[in-house]
Amino acid sequence: MANLKSLAKDTAIYGLSSIVGRFLNYLLTPIYTTALAVQSGDYGVVTNIYAWVALVLVLLTCGMETGFFRFANREGEQPMRVYSTTLLFVGGLAAAFLALGLGFLPWVAGWLGYGDHPWYVGMMMAVVAMDAVQSIPFAYLRYRRRPLRFAALKLLFIVLNIVLNLVYYVVLDGREVGYAFLFNLVCTSVVMLCLVPELRGFPYVLDRALLRRLLRYSLPLLVLGVAGILNQVADKIIFPYVYPDPAGARVQLGIYGACVKVAMIMAMLTQAFRYAYEPFVFGKSREQDNRQTYAQAMKFFVIFTLLAFMAVMFYLDVLKYFVGRGYWEGLRVVPIVMAAEIFMGVYFNLSFWYKLTDETRWGAWFSLAGCAVLVAVNVLLVPRYGYMACAWGGFAGYGVAMLLSYVVGRRRYPIPYDLRSIGLYVVLCAVLCLVGLWLPVDGLWPRLGLRTLLLLAFVAVVVRRDLPLSQVPLLGRLLRHPRAR
Repeated sequence: MANLKSLAKDTAIYGLSSIVGRFLNYLLTPIYTTALAVQSGDYGVVTNIYAWVALVLVLLTCGMETGFFRFANREGEQPMRVYSTTLLFVGGLAAAFLALGLGFLPWVAGWLGYGDHPWYVGMMMAVVAMDAVQSIPFAYLRYRRRPLRFAALKLLFIVLNIVLNLVYYVVLDGREVGYAFLFNLVCTSVVMLCLVPELRGFPYVLDRALLRRLLRYSLPLLVLGVAGILNQVADKIIFPYVYPDPAGARVQLGIYGACVKVAMIMAMLTQAFRYAYEPFVFGKSREQDNRQTYAQAMKFFVIFTLLAFMAVMFYLDVLKYFVGRGYWEGLRVVPIVMAAEIFMGVYFNLSFWYKLTDETRWGAWFSLAGCAVLVAVNVLLVPRYGYMACAWGGFAGYGVAMLLSYVVGRRRYPIPYDLRSIGLYVVLCAVLCLVGLWLPVDGLWPRLGLRTLLLLAFVAVVVRRDLPLSQVPLLGRLLRHPRAR
């Protein structure tokens, strides 16, 4: 019981810091979309470069974070030897990347389309190299069960970054997009200095035999990681190369990137659910009714994401102020991107079967298949439909990965998902959304009032069918013993 309480506490700290951090990071979007004019295409530059950064970071870490956890906790291994070997490998790889990247910077910047501003690319090369190195000390902090220091350093980066951007883009009324990358470099460097205590006080040893075992374990995870990150950023990387108007590509990509951030509000909410529910699910993994537990987890996950979908769509008239007015034309991608996020969340829940059976290769195949569909949709349809093809590409890619995992999982590790209830909630959500979004109601407040009632109606159905109030711990006690109040 003590171990479970400790796990719950640590999970709460990691989860809260991640959710708060992501929310604070979203505050950069209104700053950038207000300061950077839509026709300049500067926000498209931000969207494209950060997509490349996400991909390169996965390649540089090579899945070694997970490898470190696996071997540091393995009986017979020396944790500090594992740490130093992992750190030296990732650090050496990051240093080699940075040296080669800066050595060929004019060519790389030109190939990416930033030949006029190679320093944009150069700064972010330094950022991604440091991020790769930092991933190992951050993993070490988690291994040492130091969630408060972990969370503090993560939030330090985000808060400092927001402050610097506010000062330049709001107080000083700056307009140069390159400062967004400069501030990232400054903040990453500050965190690097703060991690110095985790980088000293032990002998640096590169155990070659251990490294070979680490790589055998971690490289398959790299395939999963690359496939997963491509599903998230491939559209933003491909877009400038396939859109027929090079000058307009950055403008269109900026609009898409800004409006996707509105849809990512749901990603933040679903992440909160995952942080709260994962410890419970894994805590049940050894019990005889575990498959029923996974089925219940899936149902409540779908309910939660549908509720989040309705909330974002019903209050989009308010949430649209999250981005500058010039970007509002792209808000039509929001429901499509949110539906894709739901598919991704369901796919995550379905992944329990191949994780529990140690057949993670299936995850790689499913992710690669979804990525192939996403890339194909973007390459074939972006020239004609622009950023709308990006939204539908994500929808199709995640949908394919989700369906493949479900079909194969039914044969290899059948779980009795309550498809009837899930289908009912999907239909109910669709009907309520049609009523709330298409019924003509004059005035913002009457419209929001109607939609709030529809949202409460959905909640009422959930409570009546699957979440009786008497089963909620505190509320149930109050209902059973009203005098306790």
